[in-house]
Amino acid sequence: MNLPNKLTILRLVLTVFFVASLSITFPLHSTVALVLFLLASLTDYLDGEIARRWQLITDFGKLMDPLADKILTAAAFICLVAPPYEAMPAWAVIVIVSREFLITGLRLLASSKGIILPAEKLGKHKTAWQMITILFFLACLAVRDFQEPGQIWQVAWTWGGATLVTVTVILTFYSGLTYLWKNRNLLITS
Repeated sequence: MNLPNKLTILRLVLTVFFVASLSITFPLHSTVALVLFLLASLTDYLDGEIARRWQLITDFGKLMDPLADKILTAAAFICLVAPPYEAMPAWAVIVIVSREFLITGLRLLASSKGIILPAEKLGKHKTAWQMITILFFLACLAVRDFQEPGQIWQVAWTWGGATLVTVTVILTFYSGLTYLWKNRNLLITS
């Protein structure tokens, strides 16, 4: 197994610890979650960069890298919708996670026909906005680890969060429709 694929597996392992840090209350648990999410996001950047630069692109990486991204982001969104955080409305998380399941299903269908569907540029933008949204909420929660939130924090949490969620949901929905439309022949011939 090459280095980029090992980094993809590491992202899955970091996701487990990330979810645990948001699910179990201990001192600075939100800050730990933020650091773990940043590390997991860094592995996403590094595995792609190393695979392209050293020409280590594999079928495993083409399938598992986007899947590991989806697992990380879906886990984060699900944790953020649940109490005590309630950072996002459930419908937004349902739209985001549903899109990820649909695209993963399409990739599995393509794979069963010997076709590999790599991630596309619009999907990468969608992933970036999802990660920005998650990082925003995690950073707000980390601030709360160190001090009682004030008025500025509340305004940022409410209005900044709502803006990021809106952009993320629209981009997620649009990128999913575009990907399905581009690969509609796979669905029609199945």
